[in-house]
Amino acid sequence: MPFTIIRQDITQMEVDAIVNAANTDLAMGGGVCGAIFKAAGARQLQAACTKAAPIQTGEAVITPGFGLKAKYVIHAVGPVYRRGNPEQSAALLRSAYMQSLRLAADHGCESIAFPLISSGIYGYPKDKALLVATGAIRDFLQDHEMSVSLAVYDPASFVVGEKLLGAVASYIDERYINEHSGERRQLLEAEMDALNEADFPLASIPLPDLAAPGFGAGLDDLVGNLDEPFSHTLLRLIDKKGKTDAEVYKRANIDRKLFSKIRTGKDYLPGKRTILALAVALELNLAETDDLLERAGYALSHSQKFDVIIEYFIVNSRYDIFEINEVLFQYDQPLLGG
Repeated sequence: MPFTIIRQDITQMEVDAIVNAANTDLAMGGGVCGAIFKAAGARQLQAACTKAAPIQTGEAVITPGFGLKAKYVIHAVGPVYRRGNPEQSAALLRSAYMQSLRLAADHGCESIAFPLISSGIYGYPKDKALLVATGAIRDFLQDHEMSVSLAVYDPASFVVGEKLLGAVASYIDERYINEHSGERRQLLEAEMDALNEADFPLASIPLPDLAAPGFGAGLDDLVGNLDEPFSHTLLRLIDKKGKTDAEVYKRANIDRKLFSKIRTGKDYLPGKRTILALAVALELNLAETDDLLERAGYALSHSQKFDVIIEYFIVNSRYDIFEINEVLFQYDQPLLGG
């Protein structure tokens, strides 16, 4: 997947490069920085860093990964947050992400994992740091093919805007029916018991005679009039919305290979999360989304918190998949994409 947010120890990730939130002297520090040095081999990594030091805020350098599973460590220096000059802080933080991504591309990396740079002792507000991170990554992925992860080891270090979370929470409260599922199940069982005791029980309802004249022909008619294949529907929607293939798969947060498989495979049906990602990329309304899901045998349900969250964004015409995934992550739900 091009961009995902995961709860994982960044030192254990099997990616081409991991990013260390470094200081300008590239010296071993505490927190995630210290953990990266220890996992890589502190003496070896420090020797490599000393040769490259010092660097400026907003810059990044690359070293071998030594004992890490990652081939490289990219050391990026984010800013100490300045409340009196937030624009400069944002520019320097964005630079740290962009320089890291460019270094990874220059060294042939196909995958990279970041921490949320500057959001610890450097005091960058976590929600603002997240906006800068996702903005930089999104812009980079418009012109590059790379799998990018934002590794969040401590869920408390990940904060989405309170206004958005409040709106989503209200929508969930209005529509999510999981808390009533026990009552609904009991009611259904009671209704079935009543039906079985009625004057016309299910067992008395005659079944159709499969051998009867005309029955087979009717079935043949139904099979012969199946809806168009999913791939045909997708291509038609892309044309209708005036978008390019590249624009769609990038906005859907799926990689080019998966999109090609969906596009050219007449009988291939992607999973529900991938279809919803495509619906978001195509900016479909709720009715169009329901139709696209139905063609692959899926549907949105108010008994699934994941579905209700996606519905909120579609109903409110908020089609930023990065924003959607941030909220899904906050609710411990699977993310959209390939």
